[in-house]
Amino acid sequence: MVRMAGGVATVTLNRPRRKNAISHALWLELSRLFETLSASAEIRAIVLTGAGSDFSAGADIAEFDTLRGAGNAEAYETANSAAFAAVRNARVPVVAAIRGVCFGGGFGLAAAADLRIAAPDALFSVPAARLGLAYPQDAMQDIVAAAGPQMARYLTFTGARIDAKTALAAGLILEIVPTDEVEARASSIAASIAANAPLSVLASKLSIRAALSGVAADAEAARVAGARTFESADYAEGRAAFREKRQPRFSGR
Repeated sequence: MVRMAGGVATVTLNRPRRKNAISHALWLELSRLFETLSASAEIRAIVLTGAGSDFSAGADIAEFDTLRGAGNAEAYETANSAAFAAVRNARVPVVAAIRGVCFGGGFGLAAAADLRIAAPDALFSVPAARLGLAYPQDAMQDIVAAAGPQMARYLTFTGARIDAKTALAAGLILEIVPTDEVEARASSIAASIAANAPLSVLASKLSIRAALSGVAADAEAARVAGARTFESADYAEGRAAFREKRQPRFSGR
């Protein structure tokens, strides 16, 4: 489910009776949706949340016998990884608004987001070891970047659950806010992002990615994006707005 307002798209995982467990079809849809939103010049930030009282219980275990068995598990993992990548590589920042359970693949989606806001009742877990599964390597990179290597080891080795306070202390989440304010707070942050110069935000997102990855190609993409800002109409608008003591009106060009 998607709604759009003021340059912000809100994507809601909408299977509340299943704690927003992610079916194979939904993995595929998430990839398509985030790629579509990322390609839209009208969208400047994305909020990702879950319907009802939970973010997501992760991949839908009811499908595992038929769609994640020995003969087809690799194809299923490919769909998982593509969804994580679509969130991670979105052109605009993604803010995850988390209530209740955030487990497994749901945890992976949240870790792939740029920012995470959580309710006091949020619970985080990566239970792959309890199911005899391996977590996708690319998604593990997101978990390490979001929570740090020590917490990543603890979560994946033990399958333990941590609460919002522990997640905050680990740096996994940015803030804890009252349950009924989680989505509003995430939307407020997204609106603040949307009001800024899109090319500048993109340059920052790519520079942070390069700093974390240490990959030369990422550093070059960040350099190109940063250089583009200096010739942009938005840079001229930002200077003009500062001189004229008014709010800038950025176009993304």
